[in-house]
Amino acid sequence: MLLNFFPKDIKIIPRHSLFAIEKDNFLKILISNDDGIDSLGIFHLCNALKEIGEVTVVAPLSEQSAVGHAITMMHPLRVIKFYKDGTFFGYAVDGTPADCVKMGVRNILGFLPDVVVSGINHGSNTATSVIYSGTVSAAREAAIMDIPAIAISVTSHNVFNFETACNTAKKLVKLIGEKGLKKGTLLNVNVPDLPASEIKGVLLTKQGKSKWDDVYEKRVDPYGKEYFWLTGDFVQTDDNLNLDQFAVSQNYVSVTPIHFDLTDYKTYDEMSEWKIDSLL
Repeated sequence: MLLNFFPKDIKIIPRHSLFAIEKDNFLKILISNDDGIDSLGIFHLCNALKEIGEVTVVAPLSEQSAVGHAITMMHPLRVIKFYKDGTFFGYAVDGTPADCVKMGVRNILGFLPDVVVSGINHGSNTATSVIYSGTVSAAREAAIMDIPAIAISVTSHNVFNFETACNTAKKLVKLIGEKGLKKGTLLNVNVPDLPASEIKGVLLTKQGKSKWDDVYEKRVDPYGKEYFWLTGDFVQTDDNLNLDQFAVSQNYVSVTPIHFDLTDYKTYDEMSEWKIDSLL
């Protein structure tokens, strides 16, 4: 069923003050992801967060991994009511994760939710991977809109232990409801694919610098024409528990506060001596 979500005049109504959240203890939660609305991760996350709040799911119709913070401009977006086993589950958007958060807030909810949670992603989003991650971009879009947000990922692409990540998400959402979160900041959370009994602890971390060593492998299709397939290895260069990638590799949950201000302040100060006004 195609839905019409393009009214001419949209008013965004801020919901709760922090005091009101604490008082009624029932959060309005918007969930999205980049693995697509039919992924196991978003299904488990939705069921978990329904225990602590009112959940609305707005997620990509198809997988959008590694699309970064792309938004759709050159073709119209379609919104479809999505059902699982005959039961309404949420809204599927044929766009990017950032599109989904924009659409969810501006056109579907019509008010600012108390928190946006993106995930649960199949595969970690640590270190430089956060630049490419659609999971993180959905949460970042919420942060741009001054909405508290969490991106949550499990370190495996074939996840066996969603329960650990679900419990982490529930507790963090409650903490944000109690303590608030600075505008423009999101929490990037990575959880080892282990039962809770095997997790060493939860660490407040910084973004690491480990990165992918990418290669475009040349192949030949059945018609004899060349094509290229992205492959490569993740190179872990971080060796400190204060950094997200190393923390999860040592079986800790990492929680990293990040924001969208990409200014290099140290270089900014150093460049004050360059006299760049002389460039004109």
